[in-house]
Amino acid sequence: MTDRMKRPGGAGWGAAVWITGVFALLAALPLATSGRLPERVATHWGGEAPDGSMPLWAASAFPALIWAVLALGAALMTRRTDAPTPSWTGATLAFTGVFMAGTQASIVRANLDRADWRDAGSVGLGITLTSVAALAAGALGWIAGRRGERSSPAAEAGEGTSMEIPAGERFVWLSRTTNPWLHLIAAVTGVAALAAALAAAGGLLTGMQWVVVTPFALASVLTLAFSSVQARVTEKGLEVAFGPLGWPVRRWAPQDIESSRAESRTPAQVGGWGYRLSGLGTTVMLRAGQCLVIRPRKGAEFAVSVDDAERGAALLNTLSAGRPE
Repeated sequence: MTDRMKRPGGAGWGAAVWITGVFALLAALPLATSGRLPERVATHWGGEAPDGSMPLWAASAFPALIWAVLALGAALMTRRTDAPTPSWTGATLAFTGVFMAGTQASIVRANLDRADWRDAGSVGLGITLTSVAALAAGALGWIAGRRGERSSPAAEAGEGTSMEIPAGERFVWLSRTTNPWLHLIAAVTGVAALAAALAAAGGLLTGMQWVVVTPFALASVLTLAFSSVQARVTEKGLEVAFGPLGWPVRRWAPQDIESSRAESRTPAQVGGWGYRLSGLGTTVMLRAGQCLVIRPRKGAEFAVSVDDAERGAALLNTLSAGRPE
């Protein structure tokens, strides 16, 4: 049995944008507020009061350099593994990026409008909130990485409208597609939302801050949710999962599917990219070309753009034919 799952190249784009965005934020935040900061910036606290400082340029360059070295090391280690985005890489980059960016924002906020670094305020609350957010981001990065590492066997069969399945044999067919441009859009809007949220937390953005944060955050979540798709066929039928976390999910039992086929479709035919409703029914269009198309016994046709659609359709036809209506 063989696995026909396609490697998700869009994850590399997302990681690159995330690394670049965090680097820019770490380096630019102190410099962008330099007019409101002392010449030396408090950077270490022994309690409520600061006990260490750096020149403004060092407070900008040092965290950015640490992040660049860490990201480079993670990238080099990833190239030496079989998986394109191992779970530990996603967790490390997500946790460290959020923690360092939040810490930098807390430091800048504590130093704002202070004549001397020794008068800087406390960073305790900011670091606590940042730690919680970083842990959540690390968990999401780990989950997304685990999904990228999955490898499962698929049914052996030739092309055709159906295939023979030996009695008692277990099987699964998998195929995954990602759109790197949608990943890039999700990453860019996500970084913009994070930067706006950190700026608001640091007192750099006042008034209508949530009007700025919310649209970027919503656009990032929705775009990411429909930037990748995975189709899976088992004895239970067809399951189509969206996004890096595999949610939301649509499912059809074998007895609910009248027929399945492979068909070539383009974005122009279905009205664009993503989750599209048209005269052809529902199409999940992430790249032009081959799609797995099912005709449910109730409702409109559903198509998803994945590789090896002939094999998935043949297996579904076999399952549907072998189940009583």
